[in-house]
Amino acid sequence: MLSAKNIVKSYRLNGNEVPVLQGVSIDIGDGDFVSIVGKSGSGKTTLLNVLSTLVRPDSGELTYHADNLGDLSEKRLNQLRQSDFGVIFQFHHLLPYLTVLENTLLPFMTSFKPVGRKSHERALYCLDRVGLADKSDRLPGNLSGGEQQRAAIARALVKSSRILFADEPTGSLDKATGKQIMNLLSGLHQDGLTVVMVTHEPAYAGLAQRIVEIDDGMIVH
Repeated sequence: MLSAKNIVKSYRLNGNEVPVLQGVSIDIGDGDFVSIVGKSGSGKTTLLNVLSTLVRPDSGELTYHADNLGDLSEKRLNQLRQSDFGVIFQFHHLLPYLTVLENTLLPFMTSFKPVGRKSHERALYCLDRVGLADKSDRLPGNLSGGEQQRAAIARALVKSSRILFADEPTGSLDKATGKQIMNLLSGLHQDGLTVVMVTHEPAYAGLAQRIVEIDDGMIVH
């Protein structure tokens, strides 16, 4: 489904090239649940960003089905993110002046055309799936931290994403709320969603089918 081969990525720091990923290869199959673990600075978030096409690698090959993603324009990559890839982060990035429903509808707001009825129905379905159907008219500031993260998950899924990329999705939550979010992600995976997650919590990583450990920019397990 998604395959990365010999991915290399460096960043410039104080005028020097700092290697972050050093020839990483990984395959993500349809319906997989993969946890990426490693110490701080190991390159796990950069790997997730490359896999989700938020960051282009310096070299290596990233393919999704039959498409070599390195050959695609930024416009085409954005279309792919809109249709097939959903991304959530440690911090939910909800717009505070929009309701939960309006935040969930944001991926549909790519033109000056009004959002249609089917899009509204899809957004409400996703909010119901994450347990927020009764709070669709609330502003994010009136939600708990876990509810805000649930809203971010609904937004990531609203365009029927096939892969959900999650970067430390429980990192800003307390233990009980973090467990609720992980139960939600596990349920979505059981329903057929492919999940790729970065986490520093061993217990949460253990919920995945496969654990990939990265150290100093290389996969070690």
